[in-house]
Parts: sequence; structure tokens; C-alpha cells
Amino acid sequence: MEATVAIENLRVEYRSRELGLATKVAVRGLSLAVGQGEVFGFLGPNGAGKTSTMNVLLGFVPPSAGSARIFGVDVREPIARQRIGYLPEQTYYYKFLTAEELLHFYAGIFQIPPAERGARVDQVLKLVELEHARKRQLKTYSKGMQQRAGLAQALINNPDLLILDEPTSGLDPIGRMKVREIIQRLKNEGKTVFFSSHELGEVETVCDRVAILHQGELKAEGRVADLVAQHAASLEQVFLKLVGYHPHP
Repeated sequence: MEATVAIENLRVEYRSRELGLATKVAVRGLSLAVGQGEVFGFLGPNGAGKTSTMNVLLGFVPPSAGSARIFGVDVREPIARQRIGYLPEQTYYYKFLTAEELLHFYAGIFQIPPAERGARVDQVLKLVELEHARKRQLKTYSKGMQQRAGLAQALINNPDLLILDEPTSGLDPIGRMKVREIIQRLKNEGKTVFFSSHELGEVETVCDRVAILHQGELKAEGRVADLVAQHAASLEQVFLKLVGYHPHP
């Protein structure tokens, strides 16, 4: 079966705008494959190369070397992105819009036929449990509700692949639980979910497999249970060991 996401020897470089500074390498020779219906956790400390990799998958940044394919199509082809939903770490929406208005706006961007938009908006609002607040302005939403509205936006085109950048960042335990439940529902529908996170407890609960990056390099990949067994440690301890953190006594 063709991998939903296939990354081979990916390298991402950023050239400095200032003279005399070396080129920054954000991702070094990364190879990954994510299968259909998987929930895949993409882990690493700040600056590890996670967002750069996601930006390549989304077509925001071209690969400096190597390749990335989605559904067998090179990510540089626009058609590759038609089946993707994306939630950035920081969401920027017009706060004077209601959730319902926001979703109708994005449905128009995705060229969903007008006759189908109402039903699609109803469907995603139900999935993220915002039906009761659909006519409230986003500025009145809590952080958790705003995040779920962002998830609804990412789902409006009924994508086969969800790319989520820190979907539970800044949420309280109830907010994190609700996002976790949504991810589980998407998995049950056969969707592929690729997300970065610093919340290792969330990752351990919802992910089929994980990859750990450090300074742009892949340090480990596999099922959480296998990594824990291999290192005889918790996922947090495995993560800290692989990124070279040694706690002071």
C-alpha cells in the first residue's frame, strides 16, 4: 500500500539574510513513512526541525534536497494538498466571525458546492462539539474552544490527512482530553493524523507510532511500546535521553 506520507533523505536549509553567516540546516537527511489511518507523533525539542518538515509537506517551503510525497504525489504539486487539513500552532482568525461564519468562509475557499456547505458545517461542528456555540463570535471562546474551531476549519474539506502543529498547546486538561477524543474519532474514520507535540502523555495515549527529532536528525522511530521496552524507560525518559538532556543531580 502506498504510504500516505513518504519522506526520503529530506534536507531543509535556510540561507541567512545577513552577510557572513552560515546557512542554517533545519532538517538533515530525514526519511519517514506514515501509513493510511495511522496517528503519527512527531516529537522533538524547539528547533528540532518539526515545523520545517511540516512546512515542506504543506508546500510552504521547498526541500533543499531529498523528496516528500503525499498520497504518492510530490508535495510541490498543488494537487497533493487538496486532501490535507492543517491546524497551525498559532491560529489567526477574524475574531468577530462566528464559528458558523468561519466555516462557511473556508468551505467557499475549498469550493465546496453551496448546496452542500450547510450539511458539512453542521457535521464538523458536531464532531468538535461546538454546535451549542456556533453563532457566538470567536472572541468570546475559551482557548480550548478556539482550538476546536481551528480543528473544525482543518476538517471542513473532509481531508484524508490531518497535519496538526501542537494541537493541545496551552490547553487545560479538559481541553486536551477533548482534542484527544477528536483525534481518536478521526482515526476511527480511517483518517491519517500527523502531529507534533510536546505533550508526551498525549502522544503516548493516542499515537500508533512516533518519531523523535533532534537538531534536524531522526533519533528514533517506532511504536511507543517498542521504544519504551527497548530503552527500559518511560517515553519521557527515552525522549530526554535521545535529545541529550542529562538532569542535574
